[in-house]
Amino acid sequence: MITHFLPPERFEAERPRLRAVAHRMLGSSAEAEDAVQETWLRAAEADLGEVENLGGWLTTVLGRVCLNMLRARRTRPEVPIDAQADEPSVAGADPEGEALLADSVGVALLVVLDTLAPAERLAFVLHDLFAVPFDDIAPLVDRTPTATRQLASRARRRVRGGGPAPESPAAIADRARQRAAVGAFLAATRGGDFEALLALLHPDVVLTADRFVVPTPRPVTVAGARPVAEGAMAATGRALFTGLALLDGRVGLAMAPRGRLRLILLFTVTEDGITAIDVVADRERLAGMEVAVPDGPTAGG
Repeated sequence: MITHFLPPERFEAERPRLRAVAHRMLGSSAEAEDAVQETWLRAAEADLGEVENLGGWLTTVLGRVCLNMLRARRTRPEVPIDAQADEPSVAGADPEGEALLADSVGVALLVVLDTLAPAERLAFVLHDLFAVPFDDIAPLVDRTPTATRQLASRARRRVRGGGPAPESPAAIADRARQRAAVGAFLAATRGGDFEALLALLHPDVVLTADRFVVPTPRPVTVAGARPVAEGAMAATGRALFTGLALLDGRVGLAMAPRGRLRLILLFTVTEDGITAIDVVADRERLAGMEVAVPDGPTAGG
């Protein structure tokens, strides 16, 4: 009997796609690399003589690896937020890779994915983001294709958010103004553009940060465009792991290393600019916040 082993160069050709799947499954570039390496170790020992679709077979193996990692993650205790460094470099061994992942996938999507059960996350990521048929996903989660479709559908609703979309022209215009201002605020903060920040802020803007942000014994209030802009400039490290999100239906910013929601910024935006910013790190408030993806994936199924 002839055994057909996988040549390393064929696996390397599949590695970019496998890494992309693992990134979205696990929310961490370091863990994604571990999952892809484990997939290679399993594939290298397998007889692939009867495998017709190598990419699909490898994705299935990777899916099992990621599912096991997600389930194991749920059995580990959560690290308290006050035990972590303020800067998201603690999010993984490769902060630059984590930041690139947050940009490529979207912070809001990573946050929502982190709230899903492992089977829901697998079904949504493989089907909605990588077009894997439900018939191929079902054996991974020990469900029928119909039940697997329902898993992805539940996950999709979480990604989109449960609130109704604004319908009136005024509401649509207000949402667009919010998104433009918040996006410009994030871009200026990431780019260290102090003058651009000042231009976005109302002269009398007020920033309020709850006592868990720093932390401090009491909430912190900062008034005036220049002090608020200076504070934003001091948080450029956090901005690398921050992205646009719908927060209870409002456009805001979510800071989430490895997809774990740690802090949000809620904005009040008028025709005169940003008049108020509410910075929240209180776990109870974060847990009660509905996070959704602005213009998130809409693939059917």
